[in-house]
Amino acid sequence: MQPDREIVLDLSRLLSRLFHATPTGVDRVEMAYARALLRRIPDQLSFAAINIFGRYGRIPNDKALIFLDHVDNLWNGKISIPPKSIEKWQYISKIYGLMWPQSVPENSRSLRIFLQSSPHHLTNQKLMASILKKEKAKFICLLHDLIPISYPEYARPNGADLHIKRMNTVAQLADGVIANSYDTEKKFQDFLQKSEKNIPIVTAHLGVDIRHNSKLSKNIHPSLFETLNINEEQPVFIYISTIEPRKNHLLLLNIWRNLVTLYGDKTPYLVLVGRRGWENENILDMLDRCPAMQKRVFEFSHLGDDQMQLWLKQSRALLMPSFAEGYGLPIAEAISLGVPVICSDIAAHREVGGIVPEYIDPIDGLGWQNAVIEYSRSNSERVEIQKKAMLKWQLPSWDAHITAVLQLADKL
Repeated sequence: MQPDREIVLDLSRLLSRLFHATPTGVDRVEMAYARALLRRIPDQLSFAAINIFGRYGRIPNDKALIFLDHVDNLWNGKISIPPKSIEKWQYISKIYGLMWPQSVPENSRSLRIFLQSSPHHLTNQKLMASILKKEKAKFICLLHDLIPISYPEYARPNGADLHIKRMNTVAQLADGVIANSYDTEKKFQDFLQKSEKNIPIVTAHLGVDIRHNSKLSKNIHPSLFETLNINEEQPVFIYISTIEPRKNHLLLLNIWRNLVTLYGDKTPYLVLVGRRGWENENILDMLDRCPAMQKRVFEFSHLGDDQMQLWLKQSRALLMPSFAEGYGLPIAEAISLGVPVICSDIAAHREVGGIVPEYIDPIDGLGWQNAVIEYSRSNSERVEIQKKAMLKWQLPSWDAHITAVLQLADKL
Protein backbone atom coordinates (compact mmCIF):
# COMPACT_ATOMS: atom_id res chain seq x y z
CA MET A 1 0.00 0.00 0.00
CA GLN A 2 1.18 3.52 -0.78
CA PRO A 3 3.02 5.14 2.17
CA ASP A 4 0.69 8.16 2.25
CA ARG A 5 -2.29 6.03 3.37
CA GLU A 6 -3.53 5.01 6.82
CA ILE A 7 -5.95 2.13 7.47
CA VAL A 8 -8.27 2.42 10.48
CA LEU A 9 -9.67 -1.05 11.23
CA ASP A 10 -12.95 -1.25 13.14
CA LEU A 11 -12.92 -3.83 15.99
CA SER A 12 -16.49 -3.13 17.17
CA ARG A 13 -17.74 -6.62 16.37
CA LEU A 14 -15.11 -8.37 18.49
CA LEU A 15 -15.65 -5.93 21.34
CA SER A 16 -19.40 -6.59 21.28
CA ARG A 17 -18.88 -10.36 21.53
CA LEU A 18 -17.09 -10.53 24.88
CA PHE A 19 -19.79 -12.76 26.40
CA HIS A 20 -19.25 -15.38 23.66
CA ALA A 21 -16.38 -17.83 24.01
CA THR A 22 -17.12 -19.42 20.62
CA PRO A 23 -16.61 -17.25 17.51
CA THR A 24 -18.96 -16.98 14.56
CA GLY A 25 -17.59 -16.83 11.03
CA VAL A 26 -17.85 -13.02 11.05
CA ASP A 27 -15.90 -12.86 14.33
CA ARG A 28 -13.13 -14.97 12.88
CA VAL A 29 -12.93 -12.75 9.78
CA GLU A 30 -12.52 -9.58 11.86
CA MET A 31 -9.74 -11.28 13.82
CA ALA A 32 -8.07 -12.44 10.60
CA TYR A 33 -8.17 -8.91 9.20
CA ALA A 34 -6.49 -7.54 12.33
CA ARG A 35 -3.75 -10.18 12.36
CA ALA A 36 -3.07 -10.01 8.61
CA LEU A 37 -2.93 -6.20 8.51
CA LEU A 38 -0.60 -6.16 11.51
CA ARG A 39 1.76 -8.38 9.56
CA ARG A 40 1.48 -6.42 6.31
CA ILE A 41 1.25 -2.74 7.28
CA PRO A 42 2.01 -2.37 11.02
CA ASP A 43 3.17 1.24 10.63
CA GLN A 44 0.10 2.28 8.63
CA LEU A 45 -2.53 0.52 10.73
CA SER A 46 -4.69 1.98 13.49
CA PHE A 47 -7.66 0.54 15.39
CA ALA A 48 -11.03 1.94 16.40
CA ALA A 49 -14.29 0.71 17.94
CA ILE A 50 -17.76 1.60 19.16
CA ASN A 51 -18.40 0.29 22.67
CA ILE A 52 -21.69 -0.77 24.28
CA PHE A 53 -22.32 2.80 25.40
CA GLY A 54 -22.27 4.02 21.81
CA ARG A 55 -18.95 5.83 22.21
CA TYR A 56 -16.67 5.78 19.16
CA GLY A 57 -12.95 6.41 19.15
CA ARG A 58 -9.46 5.10 18.54
CA ILE A 59 -7.93 2.17 20.38
CA PRO A 60 -4.15 2.50 20.93
CA ASN A 61 -2.34 -0.28 19.09
CA ASP A 62 -0.67 -1.71 22.19
CA LYS A 63 -4.04 -2.07 23.92
CA ALA A 64 -5.64 -3.49 20.79
CA LEU A 65 -2.93 -6.17 20.65
CA ILE A 66 -3.59 -7.17 24.26
CA PHE A 67 -7.30 -7.37 23.45
CA LEU A 68 -6.77 -9.50 20.32
CA ASP A 69 -4.57 -11.94 22.23
CA HIS A 70 -7.20 -12.12 24.97
CA VAL A 71 -9.98 -12.93 22.48
CA ASP A 72 -7.81 -15.54 20.76
CA ASN A 73 -7.10 -17.23 24.10
CA LEU A 74 -10.80 -17.13 24.97
CA TRP A 75 -11.74 -18.82 21.70
CA ASN A 76 -9.21 -21.59 22.22
CA GLY A 77 -10.11 -22.33 25.83
CA LYS A 78 -6.91 -21.01 27.40
CA ILE A 79 -8.99 -18.63 29.50
CA SER A 80 -12.69 -18.58 30.31
CA ILE A 81 -15.43 -16.10 31.15
CA PRO A 82 -16.03 -16.09 34.93
CA PRO A 83 -19.32 -17.87 35.74
CA LYS A 84 -20.42 -15.67 38.67
CA SER A 85 -22.23 -12.42 37.92
CA ILE A 86 -20.02 -10.08 39.95
CA GLU A 87 -16.80 -11.62 38.61
CA LYS A 88 -18.22 -11.61 35.09
CA TRP A 89 -18.97 -7.88 35.22
CA GLN A 90 -15.54 -7.19 36.72
CA TYR A 91 -14.06 -9.10 33.79
CA ILE A 92 -16.14 -7.15 31.26
CA SER A 93 -15.33 -3.83 32.95
CA LYS A 94 -11.61 -4.59 32.78
CA ILE A 95 -11.77 -5.31 29.04
CA TYR A 96 -13.90 -2.26 28.33
CA GLY A 97 -11.49 -0.15 30.36
CA LEU A 98 -8.62 -1.46 28.25
CA MET A 99 -10.56 -0.79 25.05
CA TRP A 100 -12.05 2.58 26.03
CA PRO A 101 -12.23 4.69 22.84
CA GLN A 102 -9.80 7.59 22.65
CA SER A 103 -10.04 10.81 20.65
CA VAL A 104 -9.33 10.73 16.92
CA PRO A 105 -5.91 12.23 16.09
CA GLU A 106 -5.27 14.62 13.24
CA ASN A 107 -4.47 12.91 9.98
CA SER A 108 -0.71 12.82 9.43
CA ARG A 109 -1.06 11.16 6.01
CA SER A 110 -2.67 12.20 2.73
CA LEU A 111 -5.49 9.68 2.89
CA ARG A 112 -7.21 7.86 5.74
CA ILE A 113 -9.34 4.80 5.03
CA PHE A 114 -11.87 3.42 7.49
CA LEU A 115 -12.05 -0.36 6.99
CA GLN A 116 -14.90 -2.46 8.32
CA SER A 117 -14.96 -6.25 7.96
CA SER A 118 -18.27 -6.89 9.75
CA PRO A 119 -21.86 -5.61 9.45
CA HIS A 120 -21.70 -4.20 13.00
CA HIS A 121 -23.59 -0.84 13.36
CA LEU A 122 -24.24 -0.58 9.60
CA THR A 123 -27.97 -0.37 10.37
CA ASN A 124 -27.27 3.13 11.73
CA GLN A 125 -26.34 5.21 8.67
CA LYS A 126 -26.27 8.45 10.67
CA LEU A 127 -23.73 7.00 13.12
CA MET A 128 -21.61 5.64 10.29
CA ALA A 129 -21.63 9.00 8.54
CA SER A 130 -20.56 10.75 11.75
CA ILE A 131 -17.63 8.32 12.15
CA LEU A 132 -16.41 8.99 8.62
CA LYS A 133 -16.75 12.73 9.17
CA LYS A 134 -14.83 12.55 12.44
CA GLU A 135 -12.10 10.46 10.81
CA LYS A 136 -12.15 12.49 7.57
CA ALA A 137 -11.82 9.10 5.92
CA LYS A 138 -12.82 7.12 2.86
CA PHE A 139 -14.81 3.96 3.60
CA ILE A 140 -14.15 0.36 2.51
CA CYS A 141 -16.50 -2.40 3.69
CA LEU A 142 -16.41 -6.18 3.41
CA LEU A 143 -19.73 -7.77 2.42
CA HIS A 144 -20.39 -11.26 3.77
CA ASP A 145 -23.76 -11.92 2.10
CA LEU A 146 -27.18 -10.56 1.19
CA ILE A 147 -29.03 -13.66 2.41
CA PRO A 148 -31.60 -11.86 4.62
CA ILE A 149 -32.68 -9.88 1.55
CA SER A 150 -32.57 -12.74 -0.96
CA TYR A 151 -34.04 -15.29 1.46
CA PRO A 152 -36.04 -13.39 4.12
CA GLU A 153 -37.70 -16.63 5.22
CA TYR A 154 -34.38 -17.77 6.71
CA ALA A 155 -33.68 -14.54 8.61
CA ARG A 156 -34.75 -13.52 12.08
CA PRO A 157 -38.04 -11.60 12.24
CA ASN A 158 -37.41 -8.16 10.70
CA GLY A 159 -34.02 -9.46 9.52
CA ALA A 160 -34.62 -8.47 5.91
CA ASP A 161 -35.50 -4.86 6.85
CA LEU A 162 -32.38 -4.57 9.01
CA HIS A 163 -30.15 -5.93 6.25
CA ILE A 164 -31.65 -3.54 3.72
CA LYS A 165 -30.64 -0.73 6.11
CA ARG A 166 -27.09 -2.14 6.22
CA MET A 167 -26.85 -2.36 2.45
CA ASN A 168 -28.29 1.15 2.07
CA THR A 169 -25.56 2.43 4.40
CA VAL A 170 -22.92 0.74 2.25
CA ALA A 171 -24.54 2.01 -0.94
CA GLN A 172 -24.68 5.59 0.32
CA LEU A 173 -21.36 5.86 2.15
CA ALA A 174 -18.85 3.29 0.87
CA ASP A 175 -16.08 4.34 -1.48
CA GLY A 176 -15.14 0.72 -2.16
CA VAL A 177 -16.53 -2.73 -1.40
CA ILE A 178 -14.89 -6.11 -0.94
CA ALA A 179 -17.18 -9.06 -1.72
CA ASN A 180 -16.30 -12.46 -0.26
CA SER A 181 -17.54 -14.27 -3.39
CA TYR A 182 -18.66 -13.52 -6.92
CA ASP A 183 -22.14 -14.64 -5.87
CA THR A 184 -22.18 -11.96 -3.15
CA GLU A 185 -20.84 -9.41 -5.64
CA LYS A 186 -23.62 -10.21 -8.13
CA LYS A 187 -26.33 -9.88 -5.51
CA PHE A 188 -24.93 -6.56 -4.30
CA GLN A 189 -24.69 -5.28 -7.88
CA ASP A 190 -28.38 -6.12 -8.26
CA PHE A 191 -29.06 -4.19 -5.06
CA LEU A 192 -27.04 -1.20 -6.30
CA GLN A 193 -29.04 -1.02 -9.53
CA LYS A 194 -32.16 -0.30 -7.51
CA SER A 195 -30.38 2.48 -5.60
CA GLU A 196 -28.75 3.86 -8.76
CA LYS A 197 -25.31 3.89 -7.14
CA ASN A 198 -21.96 2.93 -8.64
CA ILE A 199 -19.25 1.73 -6.23
CA PRO A 200 -15.96 -0.06 -7.04
CA ILE A 201 -16.35 -3.72 -6.01
CA VAL A 202 -13.55 -6.25 -5.73
CA THR A 203 -14.17 -9.93 -5.05
CA ALA A 204 -11.63 -11.62 -2.78
CA HIS A 205 -12.21 -15.04 -1.27
CA LEU A 206 -11.74 -15.33 2.46
CA GLY A 207 -8.52 -16.99 3.53
CA VAL A 208 -8.14 -20.23 5.43
CA ASP A 209 -6.28 -20.11 8.73
CA ILE A 210 -5.19 -23.69 9.32
CA ARG A 211 -3.80 -24.01 12.82
CA HIS A 212 -4.14 -27.78 13.07
CA ASN A 213 -1.07 -29.67 14.18
CA SER A 214 -1.92 -33.36 14.55
CA LYS A 215 0.66 -34.27 17.18
CA LEU A 216 0.26 -31.08 19.20
CA SER A 217 -3.56 -31.08 19.07
CA LYS A 218 -3.79 -34.71 20.13
CA ASN A 219 -1.62 -33.98 23.15
CA ILE A 220 -3.74 -30.99 24.20
CA HIS A 221 -7.28 -31.84 23.09
CA PRO A 222 -9.28 -35.08 23.31
CA SER A 223 -9.73 -36.71 19.93
CA LEU A 224 -13.12 -37.04 18.27
CA PHE A 225 -13.08 -40.78 18.92
CA GLU A 226 -12.13 -40.44 22.58
CA THR A 227 -14.93 -37.93 23.09
CA LEU A 228 -17.53 -40.19 21.47
CA ASN A 229 -16.00 -43.28 23.13
CA ILE A 230 -15.72 -45.19 19.84
CA ASN A 231 -12.86 -46.77 17.91
CA GLU A 232 -11.15 -44.95 15.05
CA GLU A 233 -12.54 -47.28 12.38
CA GLN A 234 -16.11 -46.08 12.89
CA PRO A 235 -17.18 -43.35 10.44
CA VAL A 236 -18.00 -39.92 11.86
CA PHE A 237 -19.44 -37.06 9.80
CA ILE A 238 -19.25 -33.46 10.94
CA TYR A 239 -21.29 -30.32 10.27
CA ILE A 240 -19.86 -26.97 11.41
CA SER A 241 -22.61 -24.37 11.56
CA THR A 242 -24.99 -22.39 13.73
CA ILE A 243 -28.21 -24.39 14.16
CA GLU A 244 -30.81 -22.43 12.20
CA PRO A 245 -33.29 -23.29 9.40
CA ARG A 246 -31.14 -21.98 6.54
CA LYS A 247 -28.45 -24.51 7.43
CA ASN A 248 -30.82 -27.43 6.75
CA HIS A 249 -29.98 -29.52 9.83
CA LEU A 250 -33.43 -31.06 9.65
CA LEU A 251 -32.45 -32.92 6.46
CA LEU A 252 -29.52 -34.58 8.20
CA LEU A 253 -31.48 -35.44 11.33
CA ASN A 254 -34.21 -37.15 9.31
CA ILE A 255 -31.56 -39.06 7.38
CA TRP A 256 -29.87 -40.20 10.58
CA ARG A 257 -33.15 -41.31 12.08
CA ASN A 258 -33.73 -43.42 8.97
CA LEU A 259 -30.15 -44.77 9.04
CA VAL A 260 -30.61 -45.92 12.65
CA THR A 261 -33.74 -47.79 11.54
CA LEU A 262 -31.87 -49.42 8.66
CA TYR A 263 -28.48 -50.14 10.26
CA GLY A 264 -28.91 -50.01 14.03
CA ASP A 265 -25.53 -50.15 15.80
CA LYS A 266 -23.71 -49.97 12.45
CA THR A 267 -25.04 -46.46 11.78
CA PRO A 268 -22.29 -43.83 11.30
CA TYR A 269 -22.02 -40.94 13.74
CA LEU A 270 -22.98 -37.33 13.15
CA VAL A 271 -21.33 -34.49 15.07
CA LEU A 272 -22.89 -31.02 14.97
CA VAL A 273 -20.50 -28.19 15.90
CA GLY A 274 -22.13 -24.82 16.49
CA ARG A 275 -24.34 -22.87 18.82
CA ARG A 276 -28.14 -23.01 18.73
CA GLY A 277 -29.55 -20.13 16.71
CA TRP A 278 -33.11 -19.01 16.02
CA GLU A 279 -36.38 -20.30 14.51
CA ASN A 280 -35.21 -23.87 15.11
CA GLU A 281 -37.87 -25.50 17.29
CA ASN A 282 -38.36 -28.54 15.02
CA ILE A 283 -34.62 -29.15 14.88
CA LEU A 284 -34.20 -28.92 18.63
CA ASP A 285 -37.18 -31.21 19.22
CA MET A 286 -35.44 -33.93 17.22
CA LEU A 287 -32.09 -33.36 18.94
CA ASP A 288 -33.60 -33.38 22.42
CA ARG A 289 -36.44 -35.87 22.15
CA CYS A 290 -35.89 -38.30 19.26
CA PRO A 291 -34.57 -41.63 20.64
CA ALA A 292 -32.72 -42.43 17.42
CA MET A 293 -30.59 -39.29 17.88
CA GLN A 294 -29.36 -40.14 21.36
CA LYS A 295 -26.57 -42.58 20.50
CA ARG A 296 -25.60 -41.45 17.00
CA VAL A 297 -25.96 -37.65 16.83
CA PHE A 298 -23.87 -35.42 19.11
CA GLU A 299 -23.94 -31.66 19.55
CA PHE A 300 -21.04 -29.44 20.64
CA SER A 301 -21.50 -25.69 20.94
CA HIS A 302 -18.14 -24.57 22.33
CA LEU A 303 -15.05 -25.74 20.44
CA GLY A 304 -11.86 -23.76 19.92
CA ASP A 305 -10.39 -23.53 16.43
CA ASP A 306 -7.57 -25.96 17.23
CA GLN A 307 -9.90 -28.66 18.52
CA MET A 308 -12.44 -28.08 15.76
CA GLN A 309 -9.77 -28.56 13.11
CA LEU A 310 -8.51 -31.69 14.88
CA TRP A 311 -12.01 -33.18 14.83
CA LEU A 312 -12.59 -32.12 11.24
CA LYS A 313 -9.35 -33.86 10.25
CA GLN A 314 -10.54 -37.04 12.01
CA SER A 315 -13.98 -37.09 10.39
CA ARG A 316 -14.97 -39.14 7.36
CA ALA A 317 -16.38 -36.06 5.60
CA LEU A 318 -17.71 -32.57 6.16
CA LEU A 319 -21.43 -32.18 5.46
CA MET A 320 -22.80 -28.79 4.32
CA PRO A 321 -26.46 -29.10 3.22
CA SER A 322 -27.33 -25.40 3.67
CA PHE A 323 -29.85 -23.69 1.40
CA ALA A 324 -27.91 -20.44 1.04
CA GLU A 325 -24.40 -19.18 1.88
CA GLY A 326 -22.34 -16.10 1.21
CA TYR A 327 -19.14 -18.11 0.96
CA GLY A 328 -18.74 -21.49 2.71
CA LEU A 329 -15.52 -21.22 4.72
CA PRO A 330 -15.79 -24.70 6.35
CA ILE A 331 -15.56 -26.23 2.87
CA ALA A 332 -12.22 -24.52 2.25
CA GLU A 333 -10.99 -25.55 5.71
CA ALA A 334 -11.99 -29.19 5.16
CA ILE A 335 -10.34 -29.48 1.75
CA SER A 336 -7.16 -27.85 3.03
CA LEU A 337 -7.04 -30.56 5.71
CA GLY A 338 -7.61 -33.33 3.15
CA VAL A 339 -11.17 -34.03 4.34
CA PRO A 340 -13.84 -34.93 1.75
CA VAL A 341 -16.86 -32.64 1.45
CA ILE A 342 -20.49 -33.36 0.66
CA CYS A 343 -22.35 -30.07 0.22
CA SER A 344 -25.44 -28.50 -1.25
CA ASP A 345 -25.32 -27.55 -4.91
CA ILE A 346 -25.39 -23.76 -4.58
CA ALA A 347 -23.28 -21.08 -6.28
CA ALA A 348 -21.21 -20.06 -3.24
CA HIS A 349 -20.23 -23.67 -2.51
CA ARG A 350 -19.17 -24.35 -6.08
CA GLU A 351 -17.14 -21.15 -6.07
CA VAL A 352 -15.05 -22.15 -3.06
CA GLY A 353 -15.00 -25.93 -3.54
CA GLY A 354 -14.41 -26.10 -7.27
CA ILE A 355 -14.07 -29.64 -8.59
CA VAL A 356 -13.47 -31.26 -5.19
CA PRO A 357 -16.77 -31.67 -3.26
CA GLU A 358 -19.72 -33.84 -4.08
CA TYR A 359 -22.60 -31.49 -4.78
CA ILE A 360 -26.16 -32.58 -4.00
CA ASP A 361 -29.41 -30.62 -4.14
CA PRO A 362 -30.30 -29.55 -0.57
CA ILE A 363 -33.76 -31.12 -0.82
CA ASP A 364 -32.56 -34.44 -2.29
CA GLY A 365 -32.86 -36.50 0.89
CA LEU A 366 -32.26 -39.85 -0.79
CA GLY A 367 -29.19 -38.51 -2.59
CA TRP A 368 -27.74 -37.28 0.70
CA GLN A 369 -28.52 -40.55 2.46
CA ASN A 370 -26.88 -42.62 -0.29
CA ALA A 371 -23.80 -40.37 -0.17
CA VAL A 372 -23.46 -40.81 3.61
CA ILE A 373 -23.73 -44.60 3.20
CA GLU A 374 -21.12 -44.59 0.42
CA TYR A 375 -18.65 -42.36 2.29
CA SER A 376 -19.01 -44.56 5.38
CA ARG A 377 -17.27 -47.38 3.51
CA SER A 378 -13.55 -47.66 4.19
CA ASN A 379 -12.76 -48.22 0.50
CA SER A 380 -15.16 -45.66 -0.99
CA GLU A 381 -14.35 -44.81 -4.62
CA ARG A 382 -16.06 -41.44 -4.25
CA VAL A 383 -13.69 -40.55 -1.40
CA GLU A 384 -10.71 -41.44 -3.58
CA ILE A 385 -12.05 -39.27 -6.41
CA GLN A 386 -12.17 -36.30 -4.04
CA LYS A 387 -8.67 -36.99 -2.69
CA LYS A 388 -7.28 -36.84 -6.25
CA ALA A 389 -9.24 -33.68 -7.05
CA MET A 390 -7.77 -31.99 -3.96
CA LEU A 391 -4.33 -32.07 -5.59
CA LYS A 392 -5.56 -29.55 -8.19
CA TRP A 393 -7.42 -27.30 -5.74
CA GLN A 394 -6.10 -23.81 -4.97
CA LEU A 395 -6.03 -22.89 -1.27
CA PRO A 396 -7.49 -19.40 -0.66
CA SER A 397 -5.11 -17.36 1.49
CA TRP A 398 -5.53 -14.37 3.75
CA ASP A 399 -2.44 -12.88 2.17
CA ALA A 400 -4.14 -12.81 -1.23
CA HIS A 401 -7.35 -11.43 0.30
CA ILE A 402 -5.57 -8.60 2.14
CA THR A 403 -3.56 -7.81 -1.00
CA ALA A 404 -6.87 -7.22 -2.79
CA VAL A 405 -8.04 -4.95 0.05
CA LEU A 406 -4.83 -2.90 -0.04
CA GLN A 407 -4.91 -2.63 -3.82
CA LEU A 408 -8.44 -1.26 -3.59
CA ALA A 409 -7.24 1.21 -0.92
CA ASP A 410 -4.49 2.38 -3.28
CA LYS A 411 -7.06 3.22 -5.97
CA LEU A 412 -9.17 5.50 -3.78
